[in-house]
Amino acid sequence: MKTLKGPAIFLAQFMGDAEPFNSLESISKYMADLGYKGVQLPAWDGRCLDLKQAAESKTYCDDLKGRMREWGVEITELATHLQGQLVAIHPAYAPMFDGFGPAELAGNAKGQQEWATQQLLWAAKASQNLGLKSHPTFSGALLWPFMYPWPQRPAGLVEQGFKELASRWTPILNAFDEAGVDVCYELHPGEDLHDGVTFEMFLDATGNHPRAAINYDPSHFVLQQLDYLQFIDIYHERIRAFHVKDAEFNPSGRQGVYGGFQGWVGRAGRFRSLGDGQVDFSGIFSKMAQYDYDGWAVLEWECAIKHPEQGAAEGAPFIESHIIRVTERAFDDFVGTGADEAFNRRVLGL
Repeated sequence: MKTLKGPAIFLAQFMGDAEPFNSLESISKYMADLGYKGVQLPAWDGRCLDLKQAAESKTYCDDLKGRMREWGVEITELATHLQGQLVAIHPAYAPMFDGFGPAELAGNAKGQQEWATQQLLWAAKASQNLGLKSHPTFSGALLWPFMYPWPQRPAGLVEQGFKELASRWTPILNAFDEAGVDVCYELHPGEDLHDGVTFEMFLDATGNHPRAAINYDPSHFVLQQLDYLQFIDIYHERIRAFHVKDAEFNPSGRQGVYGGFQGWVGRAGRFRSLGDGQVDFSGIFSKMAQYDYDGWAVLEWECAIKHPEQGAAEGAPFIESHIIRVTERAFDDFVGTGADEAFNRRVLGL
């Protein structure tokens, strides 16, 4: 068994205009002081890195890694959730996603897709230059407006949607394969890949691509009432990134999974700061140890109630306390009698 790495934290929710959140140096030092050993970088934020330069220059990446070590942390992964979203967008959602890409491409679906694809290709090479193994992202969505089967879906619609999604992602997956990096899809409501079944459909459409992997985030499974512990049993071989995020689901006689168009505070299912929700993290970390997950445990902090600085401060010790240092020997070795073939035959009465 292997001991996973951590604690680490995703910087996307913390980058801002005020000190110490407005530069990579100051926020890295801030997170190191809180006890984090690694940071996951949002690859769309130029304050964190120049993605194109990272893809083209190993020297740039070596310098970045060296400076990060001086600041007390290391890079766990690059993340391209915003770029991944733009790989595939249904027109119904297009105006709301215009802010995910360059302003000059607003309303230009083809241009956004081409831009996003180039971003992912750079991310593959940048990850390789940084010596990273995993890359969290979103799949994008062509089928999400048809998630509920009303009105009746036309025959073949879902299959055609996944065929198109796979055709857009396969060149990107191939580039990551050449770079030796896994593409870890965060299975997230709003994405065509949002649970185990849809991930399997995508795998089938990509010919079971070896680099198609999962960024495991239990909070999204709580909100759709999926068994997030059994999920690890089923898909552990494809789980190659891990977001530590809490959530709660409190249905009532008025609302359930769909949330009744309420804001985050008023929804039955909502994200919570670590320890404030219902996720069984002891069970999750036990299964991660059992199945030899040796990547990072990365806090993705989102909460409708608690202040982010409090959440960040509480997150590092929470993760640290849940990381299992795996055993190097069986607990009952002290009563072992030793064994060889002759002894085993005697025990068997042979």
